Amino acid sequence: MSTARNLIESAQSTIRLEIEAVEGLLAHIDADFVNACDMILGSQGRVVVVGMGKSGHIGKKIAATLASTGTPSFFVHPAEASHGDMGMITSADIILALSNSGTTAEIVTLLPLIKRLGIKMISLTGNPESTLAKAADVNLNARVEKEACPLNLAPTSSTTAALVMGDALAVALLDARGFTAEDFAFSHPGGALGRRLLLKVEHVMHTGVDLPQVARGTPLRDSLMEMTRKGLGMTAIIESDGRLAGIFTDGDLRRTLDRPIDIRQASIDEVMTVHGKTVRPEMLAAEALKIMEDNKIGALIVVDENDRPVGAFNLQDLLRAGVM
Repeated sequence: MSTARNLIESAQSTIRLEIEAVEGLLAHIDADFVNACDMILGSQGRVVVVGMGKSGHIGKKIAATLASTGTPSFFVHPAEASHGDMGMITSADIILALSNSGTTAEIVTLLPLIKRLGIKMISLTGNPESTLAKAADVNLNARVEKEACPLNLAPTSSTTAALVMGDALAVALLDARGFTAEDFAFSHPGGALGRRLLLKVEHVMHTGVDLPQVARGTPLRDSLMEMTRKGLGMTAIIESDGRLAGIFTDGDLRRTLDRPIDIRQASIDEVMTVHGKTVRPEMLAAEALKIMEDNKIGALIVVDENDRPVGAFNLQDLLRAGVM
């Protein structure tokens, strides 16, 4: 039975070998890599990734990374391509074929058809002298000295190297396209980043009859009733012309209780925060959250271009929307 020490040494050896495999890729980021990037950037089609076995699993991840970073891409199983799925690929597309040996039969079988249709191909192999590499318009060399598998059989270092080369390609294309965080968010609308970068204040604010507001001169007790009815822990105070005069929050109420003020007789004007921080409807909700965090406040009034309140929201609204 293996000892703990043997297990640790085996794991560390695997990691060291895979690190060496990745470091070895640096020498292969050369003119061929640039040509592959230029070919994809100049294409009007998609990048169609193909690969068998472990290379297929890596290919699926590369296709997903390309697609989410501005390069339209999808994966096609090469065996299925021989039985109809080749119809998914057009002459405007570029095939990215993964095979460590460069001789994978299911991919090699497709080469005559790829050539006949005039489809450009980039190979990602561990053997630049292989059938696949020689047939490709450009070959990305992902050769490794040895697999991390002690039998030098199971794809380990080679699949790691292929994955990293795919990431390098995707990120180089991302940089070349000027792909932004907002662009990324459009590819990930259901994720946390998508919500932070796409959700605007207008999507979370309370409007109309749900907007807590009172006029200047309103008694404090009536203002507290408005806060209770609307449930946002605050109310806007409005000038006679409809512009924002101030805001009164639960925090302001606590501070008022420490002052020598008769809350039964006081006017809201005596205790409100004059004007206060505001945001616009078109502002990103994430920006509004930053304002709230920087100023240690729990609610904001939303105003239009004339400084008239059109909405309000609090931290709970942002929490429900997944912005925080």
